[in-house]
Amino acid sequence: MIVFLNSHAMQTIKNKISIQVSDGTLMNAFITAPDDSNVHPGIILLQEAFGITSHIRAVAERIACEGYVVIAPELFHRTAPGIEFDQNNLPAVMEHVMAMKPDQLQSDLRACYAWLQQQDKVNKNKIGSIGFCMGGRASFVANYTLSLSACISYYGSGIQNMADKVKDLHAPHLFFWGGLDTHILPENVSAVVDAMKQGNKPYANVVFSYAGHAFNNDQRPNNYNSDASKEAWAISIAFLKNKLH
Repeated sequence: MIVFLNSHAMQTIKNKISIQVSDGTLMNAFITAPDDSNVHPGIILLQEAFGITSHIRAVAERIACEGYVVIAPELFHRTAPGIEFDQNNLPAVMEHVMAMKPDQLQSDLRACYAWLQQQDKVNKNKIGSIGFCMGGRASFVANYTLSLSACISYYGSGIQNMADKVKDLHAPHLFFWGGLDTHILPENVSAVVDAMKQGNKPYANVVFSYAGHAFNNDQRPNNYNSDASKEAWAISIAFLKNKLH
């Protein structure tokens, strides 16, 4: 069992761990949880393409402060372990994005789920996922790969290409999009919504007309939108509390 490090100022405990993946690779992850002895729901937090950055770690701690045990895995552990990329240099990460195979991602997600299942502080029947951009797509993959109870995707790129997987979704899914996003177009969003409707799967869909891509990331000032970020966070927390408590 993992021994967490104390961080009383944040009212959470946090650590970095390594877990074994079924393909024989070792994956690092950032973990954080409420600093108490209670049992809590678990969350798999899935990164943007830039790694487990200080922004992602901050999001993890915010979620933990709301009463969740959080694991944020390094999804590039096969090609760029431990690296945090410049969040304004997307071309630098594309080779790692392209190198991540669907079956490898599913193996990583299963390893995170197994880790949460092994923790005494985690309610084994109440586990969810939340991800941003690349991680938003990964959260959708988590929904059809794992027996989750709630999933959230912030501006998940490429989800529209996985309509055939909607039938396999386990949990209600919450989608966030930026209406000014030049990477994910309105027709992409419509394709996701149509697939969820046709598959008769429970979902919520939120489009902020005044926000663009990566509106939640306050470390990317050209993308960040304070209003959309705060509003999406409030909706996210309400969604998780309804589905995981």
